Amino acid sequence: MDNQLLHYLQLGPSFSAADRQEIADAFEQKTFREGEVLFPSNHICRQLFFVCKGVLRILVLGDNGNEVTHYFINENHFCTILNSFNQQVAAHESILAACDAEIMAIDRDRLLALYATYPLLKTAVDQRIQQALLEKINTRNAYLGMDSSARYQRFLEKQPDVASRVQLRDIASYLGITPQSLSRIRRNRL
Repeated sequence: MDNQLLHYLQLGPSFSAADRQEIADAFEQKTFREGEVLFPSNHICRQLFFVCKGVLRILVLGDNGNEVTHYFINENHFCTILNSFNQQVAAHESILAACDAEIMAIDRDRLLALYATYPLLKTAVDQRIQQALLEKINTRNAYLGMDSSARYQRFLEKQPDVASRVQLRDIASYLGITPQSLSRIRRNRL
């Protein structure tokens, strides 16, 4: 799995095999079952996760106590609560496994130590995180102004790998519709 992480980072010739191994060894392999919490809300996020297999979801509790899914993060992406991780403040969001997941995790202090040793690593990680943030914004913006049926169709087109692996209630939450509406939309598509 560490090769997957190193491939994603595209570290280039500036890093020797020993450097790459040190970076890979700093990440801990973890497995989560569907619904397990990687990071609970109201805490400070002190880990950066890399999704090797599965889908994670970032969510908050809505005013009515219902879970509201903000994003799905699938393979070959980093996941954290960025503001909490960077500023060391409590987060309102949680991170859960949306399906069974295999991830690589690194503690913030260990990552900062790697950055001190390998400044180009920080550049590589920051570029990947910035790219993922832009993808999230573009994906969410693609749903603006659409009715619920069109949002679901767009979701299936843009994120078919996620759609096939996560619970329908989580998809409904992400799209801002009720599970009953999503069921009706799915029935009408048949």
